Amino acid sequence: MRIILLGAPGAGKGTQAQFLTKRYNIPQISTGDMLRAAIKAGTEMGKMAKAAMDAGKLVTDDIIIGLVKDRIAEDDCKNGYLLDGFPRTLAQADAVTNAGINIDAVIEIDVADSEIVKRMSGRRAHLASGRTYHVLFNPPKVEGKDDESGEDLVQRDDDKEEVVLDRLKVYHEQTKPLIGYYKEQAAKNPKITYITVDGTLNIADVEAAIIAKLG
Repeated sequence: MRIILLGAPGAGKGTQAQFLTKRYNIPQISTGDMLRAAIKAGTEMGKMAKAAMDAGKLVTDDIIIGLVKDRIAEDDCKNGYLLDGFPRTLAQADAVTNAGINIDAVIEIDVADSEIVKRMSGRRAHLASGRTYHVLFNPPKVEGKDDESGEDLVQRDDDKEEVVLDRLKVYHEQTKPLIGYYKEQAAKNPKITYITVDGTLNIADVEAAIIAKLG
């Protein structure tokens, strides 16, 4: 099972990725992890990526595609793989298609922007322990205080509403066009299954909807 997960930041892709990788016994392949591993191992692609990063440049799509091809050739990908956070743009999606990297299923987790903002901006954290809460969905016993230590909870910078809205803007500009791209691919290629699930359902129901649609 070779899977791409699509959805806005905060849609629940990480949670479903854990479930899918376990169910299908496939690795979750993240570009960040791949870059770090390739640089550490000193592979040809890793050296090229390091040179770009050392020069303060973005790692090119060609290098990323090369890293993906190297990674999916490894033994643990024999049952398939789940691409995490990649492709992120139409240019990267084209590069995946042109490189002959096969995809069986594209799963879109659909959540409205207003719900994403509510989810992410409501998070609160106790930094010392890593415990997290949500003002609506998982509130602490005492408002603004950690249940165990009684210490103050904080809102991480990434969860502030203005930051969430900025991330959503980037998503709509760069990544959301992939939805149309892969719907078109699936319409042309019967080997690709395109699935949309309602990400506002509870976690177990989202899992069940994905499995039902994957068959």
